[in-house]
Amino acid sequence: MSEPGNRPIRVIGLGCQRGCPASALLGLIDVCLREHALTLSDVTALASIDSKSTEAGLLALAEQLEMPIGFFSADELAVFEPRLSHRSQIAFDHTGCYGVAESSAMAMASRLSGSPVTLLIERRNSSQATFALASTL
Repeated sequence: MSEPGNRPIRVIGLGCQRGCPASALLGLIDVCLREHALTLSDVTALASIDSKSTEAGLLALAEQLEMPIGFFSADELAVFEPRLSHRSQIAFDHTGCYGVAESSAMAMASRLSGSPVTLLIERRNSSQATFALASTL
């Protein structure tokens, strides 16, 4: 659990097309963090949906950044659906989840902290991926 005075837990949630390279994910992450005056040193972990658990780009990114990555089932992510800023029917048709980036970020931040979490950066997307950042309060 996070305690007052401790650094907040911040988790990047990612969704991506099959075959999306780590470089494309990192490019999206860098832009989004920079726009909010954050750096990778402010981030605790990465997260996505379990259907992406063998995605080479995601795994390479986690290794490159030396960051843990958590994967969640569509059922585990469904509890966060009411809190999504955007619901994608296309994402749901492919994964069973309306918002992979936002819901996985919140799920991992919640798992790591055991505390309430919020979306610090709502869903952003590139041509190959989606990004969101969740944080403890």
